[in-house]
Amino acid sequence: MIPKLPLHSPRWRDLHGVTAEEVKALLEQMASPAVTGTGDEWRKTWSYMTDGLLDNGTVFDGAYAALPHLVEAAAALPPGQSVDFWVDLGFIVTAEDRHPVPADLDAGFSAALRLAERAAVRSLLAVGAPATVCASLALCCVAFAGHHTGAALSGLEPQEGHLLLFCPGCGTDTEMPTFFVDPVSPPFEAPELPDPALVRQGDHPWGAVAAALQEDALGEDWEPFLRVARTVATAGVPAETPGQAVLCLVAGMVAVRGTPHGDGREWARKLLLLTGYFRCWDCERTWTIADGVAEDPDGAHPHDRPMEPSTAPAGPATTAEPAADPTAATATRYRQDGNALLAADGTAWGRISVFSDSTPSSSGGVNALAVVPRPGRPTLVAGAGDGGVVCLWDVADGRLVHEPLQGHPDRICSMTALPLPDGRTLLASGGDTGTIALWDPVTGRPVQEPAGNWTGGVTGMCTATVPDGRTLLVTATPRGAVRLWDPLTGASVGRLNPYGSPIRSIAAVPISADHTLIAAADTAGRVHVWDPAVDDPWERGAAVQLSAHALQDADHRAVAVAAVPTRDRTLLATGDDSGVVMLWDLATGAPVGDGLPASTGTGGLPVMTATMPNGGHTVLVTGSRLGHRLRIWEPEAGTVRHMALDVTVTCLTTTGSDLIVGHDRGVLSLPLTRR
Repeated sequence: MIPKLPLHSPRWRDLHGVTAEEVKALLEQMASPAVTGTGDEWRKTWSYMTDGLLDNGTVFDGAYAALPHLVEAAAALPPGQSVDFWVDLGFIVTAEDRHPVPADLDAGFSAALRLAERAAVRSLLAVGAPATVCASLALCCVAFAGHHTGAALSGLEPQEGHLLLFCPGCGTDTEMPTFFVDPVSPPFEAPELPDPALVRQGDHPWGAVAAALQEDALGEDWEPFLRVARTVATAGVPAETPGQAVLCLVAGMVAVRGTPHGDGREWARKLLLLTGYFRCWDCERTWTIADGVAEDPDGAHPHDRPMEPSTAPAGPATTAEPAADPTAATATRYRQDGNALLAADGTAWGRISVFSDSTPSSSGGVNALAVVPRPGRPTLVAGAGDGGVVCLWDVADGRLVHEPLQGHPDRICSMTALPLPDGRTLLASGGDTGTIALWDPVTGRPVQEPAGNWTGGVTGMCTATVPDGRTLLVTATPRGAVRLWDPLTGASVGRLNPYGSPIRSIAAVPISADHTLIAAADTAGRVHVWDPAVDDPWERGAAVQLSAHALQDADHRAVAVAAVPTRDRTLLATGDDSGVVMLWDLATGAPVGDGLPASTGTGGLPVMTATMPNGGHTVLVTGSRLGHRLRIWEPEAGTVRHMALDVTVTCLTTTGSDLIVGHDRGVLSLPLTRR
C-alpha cells in the first residue's frame, strides 16, 4: 500500500491545485465497472484535473497529495486503459517548475512513482500504441525510474522535425531545424556499453523490457544500439547511466511496441539520432545530444576531443556547426553588459552607444538601416521601421540631427544612400506596399513626395553607378520586378531580372570606380548577377554568374547577399539560413576561400554587413534576423568572434570600425576594434 494523505484530512485545505472532493470523485469514476469500457468519463475528469495540477509548466503542491491516490487507482486498471494517464503523469513529473515536495507527502509521492514505473512499463509491453504515443510513454517510464533523460519528454517532437538543445556548460540554446530525418542506416557508431558496475539495487520491472528487445527489432545494422538498450534495461536504468545509453533503450522500446510496426521502426531510428554529439556554437565545447535535450542534466561533461564526422547525424539531420570548422580554435566571445561590450575574460572591449530616440515609431523597432556619408562632415545613419518614419543620427554621438522625417505611408523595409555626381547624397526609402521616397539628409526634407504603389513591396534597394557617369537607384520586389530609377527625375530608366524571379535580397558590388554590378538572391535560393549598364536586361554585359557547380557542391541556397570590400577588390557574400556564408569573385564567378561554416546560434534568415575598419582586414558580421547572436568573421585571418546582445537583431550596417545594429527597440553602435 502507498502511504496516502487521507481524503478527510484538513491538510487538503492548505494545498493548491486540487481539492479532496475532486480526487474522491475521480477515484469513484476509476473504480466504476464502466471503466473497463472506453473510460471516457474518468478521462474527462482527469483531463480537467491536470489543468489544476499543472498550469503553464508549474506543478502545484496539491499534486503530491493527489497522485498517490490516483496512481494506485490507475495501476489497477487494464493496461490499455491507463496509457494516457501515465503520459500525463510523465509531463507532471518532468515539469520545469515544480514546487518542492512537502516533507509529510514525500514518502507517499516517492512510493507512487515506483508503482507508476511498474504499471507504465506493464502498459508499454502489453499494449501496442501509435509510435508517437509509444515514444512518450517510454520516456515517462524512464522518468518514473528517476533518470534525467525523462525530462526530454516535453521537448522531443520528431514529427515536427526540429530539435532544441541546451548547452549543459553555458546554457546557450541550439536549434536544429531539420534534425529528425529517417537515417535508414546508422550514421555513427553506437554508444559504449554502460559500466557493468552500474546496477540498480532492489526489484525493478525492466527485466521484461530487456527480454522484449529482440535482436531483429531494427535490423542487423542497428543491433549494437539494441545491445546497449538491453544492457541498460537489465541493469534497471540506474540514475548514473549515460543519457546516450538510456535513449538507446527508449528507441528500442518504440521499435518493438510502436504501431504500426513500420512506423515504430522509423521513429526508433530517428530517436537514435539523439545518441550522437553536438558542439555548442557559443562555448565551442562538444556534448552528447542526450545531455542537451534536458536542461541541467546530472553528470553532463564536455567531450574535449574533436568531433569526428561520424559522431553527428549526416546530411540534413543536423545544422549544428560542423567539427571541421577551421575557425573554432581561434574564436572568441563577447557579450553586452549594459552599455559596455565585454570580452570573454571580463575585460572591456568598448562602449555600446545607444542612439537617442532610436525607435522611429511607437509600433515597433527598426527594419532598415543606411549609412549616409558626407565628405568633410560627420557621417549619418538612417533608420526606419513599421511606422513609416525615417530618423537620422550622427554616428559619432548617436544624437538625432533632424526631427523624424514623416510622410512615408507604409512600413519601411529598405533604404540606401545615393551619392550623386554633383557631390550631394540623397537617401532613398522603400515601403512594403511599393512606395519609394527620396530625402535630402542635409535639410531633412523630401526631395520628391513618396510615390509608387508598384506591384509588391520594396524588399531591397541599392545604388548603382554606370560608366556614363550616372548614379541609379535599384529596387527589387518579391514579385520579381527589379527596376532602375533616375533619382533626379524619379523616372524608371530600365529593368533587370528578365526571368522575373521573386527577389529576397539585393546588393550593389563595385567592379571599378565607375561601374557597379547588381547581385540578388531569389526565393528559390538562386543568385543572379546583372549589369545595370546594359540597355537590354537579357544582355550579359560585364556580369558573370556564380559557378553553378560550386553552389551545387556546397548545397548552398542563398537567402541574402552583401558586398564585401577587400584590399584589392570587392567580393560578393551569400548567406543561407543555416548560417553558411560564402565569398565570390564576380570577375570569375568562383568561390573565394573556405567560407564561414554553418551555425545554429546564428542560423535563420540572415542579416549581413561587411567593412574594412581603418583600412585593415576585411570584417564580415552575420547573424539571424530576430536573433541575439552575431558572428564577426575576418576571412583573411580565419578568425571568428561570437557576440551576444541583449536586443533582438533586425538589420545591420557598418561605417568604418563601427557596427550599427538595428533591433526591436531601436539602434545601437558598437566597436569592431578594441577601444
